[in-house]
Amino acid sequence: MIDVKISSQVSIKSCTVDCQNGSMNFGVVKTSYSCCDTDLCNAKDAPDLSAIIPNGKTCYSCDGHSCLNIMSCSGSEDRCIKATGSYGGQSAVKGCVSKSICDAATSVNDVQSILRCSGNLCNGAQSVTQSFLFLCCSLLSFIPACTESSSSTHST
Repeated sequence: MIDVKISSQVSIKSCTVDCQNGSMNFGVVKTSYSCCDTDLCNAKDAPDLSAIIPNGKTCYSCDGHSCLNIMSCSGSEDRCIKATGSYGGQSAVKGCVSKSICDAATSVNDVQSILRCSGNLCNGAQSVTQSFLFLCCSLLSFIPACTESSSSTHST
């Protein structure tokens, strides 16, 4: 078996009505949002996600094969998240998230449940992983496009 890692970083700048500062990390996808509210305030680049320091929090994450992976949260990620949904089969994503992003969550298409918790490894280790990347993208889309966002995608 050959392991291939693909990594990319995308920075998006735009205007929006509503935005939350914070980040989400599902292990294979990490997204950070930075918002501002004055004219042309998004001139600087988004922070480099690989440079954000771990904060001691740990959560389970999924990689498309297993949800038994333990990941270190970083920066403002102070909650664990577990979301399940269905898109051609049952799926689960798990990882780290900032409280501000959790508070902004309302309803997400194709997502049946979202568990947010504050203890280490509180998002359980059960494995349900079909359609994993689709569910990941659905969760990322529930946050409106923010003034600055940075996204890093890794897959094996």
